[in-house]
Amino acid sequence: MTRIIQATEEHLPGLIPLFDQYRIFYKQDSDLAAAERFLRERMKLKESIVFLAYHEGEPAGFTQLFKSFSSVSLQAVFILNDLYVASQYRSLGIGAQLLKKAQACCREKRYKGLALETAVDNPARHLYERLGWVKDSHCFHYFWMAG
Repeated sequence: MTRIIQATEEHLPGLIPLFDQYRIFYKQDSDLAAAERFLRERMKLKESIVFLAYHEGEPAGFTQLFKSFSSVSLQAVFILNDLYVASQYRSLGIGAQLLKKAQACCREKRYKGLALETAVDNPARHLYERLGWVKDSHCFHYFWMAG
């Protein structure tokens, strides 16, 4: 059985290893202390919402949402910045449950919607499309790196 909760600082011991594994997946070095600092600060400053999935009582995956705004539509939006399910819990529908929880949160808050960015070879993109995400084909995404 899977249970999804909104994580607080008390849930950090279960969340930090998942967050570290997520960063390793994206070719970053393991750094549990930095992961804890980052997550603790986001929670303390209420800069993100993290949903944590437990499968049979064990931390299995998470998603992290950051609030942003659309000046054009004059509405708040969420950026679904992170989605991760530990390898031993994949194919159990946990990713879909986390995405549906994020969608429900968005509806509850009456936000415009959810935005996400993923690698072109990420197999999860099929899950996103199945759950109603639409791939942008009318714009480019750019990024400028300081330093």
